Amino acid sequence: MELFKEFIFEAAHRLPHVPEGHKCGRLHGHSFRVAIYIEGEVDPYTGWIRDFSEIKTIFKPIYEQLDHNYLNDIPGLENPTSEVLAKWIWQQVKPLLPELSRVRIHETCTSGCEYRGD
Repeated sequence: MELFKEFIFEAAHRLPHVPEGHKCGRLHGHSFRVAIYIEGEVDPYTGWIRDFSEIKTIFKPIYEQLDHNYLNDIPGLENPTSEVLAKWIWQQVKPLLPELSRVRIHETCTSGCEYRGD
């Protein structure tokens, strides 16, 4: 069984390694949507893999680091592409949430990525 919990945060960034004149090289912002997926057996007593509120509690410090901030200033996010952001979130969450199976990022309504770990 796999379940997910979504979070939405607002943040600014710029991509420093794009070609000269590329629009993403300029400072801009997004309403990012992050989904944290976990996978495991459903506990026969509780009926769930893990309480959604536990996932929210685990993600809260990461959310606070990202929301309404300039991503490029966060260590590890100096080149904050969706791919880099997904992997960075994985690295923050996985030690606290061993059931983590993937991280999904929506940078826009129609664009994003998924990371399934190393």
